[in-house]
Amino acid sequence: MDRNKYMIGVDIGTTSTKAVLFRETGEIISQDNNGYELYTPDVSTAEQDPEEIFQAVLLSITNVMQHSQIDPKDLSFISFSSAMHSVIAIDEKDKPLTRCITWADNRSSEWAKKIKDKHNGHEIYLKTGTPIHPMSPLCKIAWMEHEKPNIARKTKKYIGIKEYVFYKFFNEYVVDYSIASAMGLMNLQLLAWEESALEIANITEEKLSRLVSTKESFTGCHLEFAQEMGILENTRFVIGASDGVLSNIGVNAIKEGDVAVTIGTSGAIRTVIPQPRTDSKGRIFCYALTEDHWVIGGPVNNGGLVLRWIRDELAASEIETAKRLGIDPYDVLTRIAERVNPGANGLLFHPYLTGERAPLWDSDVRGSFIGLTLNHKKEHMIRAALEGVIFNLYTVFLALTEVMDTPATSIKATGGFSRSKVWRQMMADIFDHDVIIPESYESSCLGACLLGLYAEKKIDSFEVFNDLIGTTYTHQPNPENKNVYRELIPIFINISRRLESEYQKLAAFQKKEKQ
Repeated sequence: MDRNKYMIGVDIGTTSTKAVLFRETGEIISQDNNGYELYTPDVSTAEQDPEEIFQAVLLSITNVMQHSQIDPKDLSFISFSSAMHSVIAIDEKDKPLTRCITWADNRSSEWAKKIKDKHNGHEIYLKTGTPIHPMSPLCKIAWMEHEKPNIARKTKKYIGIKEYVFYKFFNEYVVDYSIASAMGLMNLQLLAWEESALEIANITEEKLSRLVSTKESFTGCHLEFAQEMGILENTRFVIGASDGVLSNIGVNAIKEGDVAVTIGTSGAIRTVIPQPRTDSKGRIFCYALTEDHWVIGGPVNNGGLVLRWIRDELAASEIETAKRLGIDPYDVLTRIAERVNPGANGLLFHPYLTGERAPLWDSDVRGSFIGLTLNHKKEHMIRAALEGVIFNLYTVFLALTEVMDTPATSIKATGGFSRSKVWRQMMADIFDHDVIIPESYESSCLGACLLGLYAEKKIDSFEVFNDLIGTTYTHQPNPENKNVYRELIPIFINISRRLESEYQKLAAFQKKEKQ
């Protein structure tokens, strides 16, 4: 690694694209962030404009090059991280027939049910590592092929957002093993498209991109774009991986036994293993990082989103007071929660406000307060909601540790929630584990750059930036709190399992009411 050489990590996210320019030795020199709209015309649709996203990629790279004033000759490579599960139908003229259908789009939910119930969904999951769920491109493509014949008939390729960006730069349709392993269409053992999944999706592999390693690099970027970004035409572009697996590298949760937990609007929990592995109970995903590093874990829909709902619906007057006093509304909520003993006096909250992915994989589950009595006040409800998010993540952690070969040795937590001392301590108590908060880093962008250095053979291990990532806090479990939670966790889990058929009836009723 050369201190006078630079690298750019680009993270194509659901709400914005971020570019961070680092020295090869890891220090941040310049960063830029450009947002775009999520189009949600109805309750099931969540789409974006692929061209808006491409322009955000161009602008983010252009801005970090301009701000830093580095010589383009000193830029070693640009490496990419990207959100998973997106689908764009492309026509014969290589133009989009659809917007970019994001992971949050639920229109293929009936097809997800069909694949689970009638098309050996569990067998497909065991081969491909992507749980059968409307987020999965397998379900989205099957839905379009069977229900949208006007689009399917004209479609030459089904691609994701990173493939769209790389096509614009290099005129070639390529998908890395990491993004492909989150499509529900790639055989994890063979690193090839899975025939039985293609059959269900009603497509041949010609309709998908060429599979490449996450370490694959490309040169010869379209001259007009290279000039616009202020880089050389022969700058190396490392295709990189998905944001989820790269954030594990970016927080140094890469050794066996290291577990990374992220809670932003949604949340996820992940660990790295040396070979692909799936779960006989179908609760967790398995996605590629490199051919020798695989990430297993589970995403949850309901993280900070729950806190936002609590803020808007249960604490309007407190929030108004906080605004007048210039206090962060979320600080107020966690302070209110802190006044209540752990366990919220036996009040449980199932945080399934938007259905749930791991560990239930059911878009019909619904949120609920259970155990309410006349003794419960608003602050108990706020505390129970915060605890419910962590209880739910803990159930994914239990599934994960069943599949891991080694016990969890460390838990590294990041995301907006990690700013709250109350929530951090709650996680340590519920997980009964030390919780380490890494210093705030652009973890997916740093992860992309570390993968780039690894691809370029400038490092032989992802652990080289151990010291750079550092630690800001470590929280240890409080024995008394831990015992309270140990009593409540089995009740939390059993209730959600027993209500499964009632959730479906409620969801059906709610859908009928909306029509």
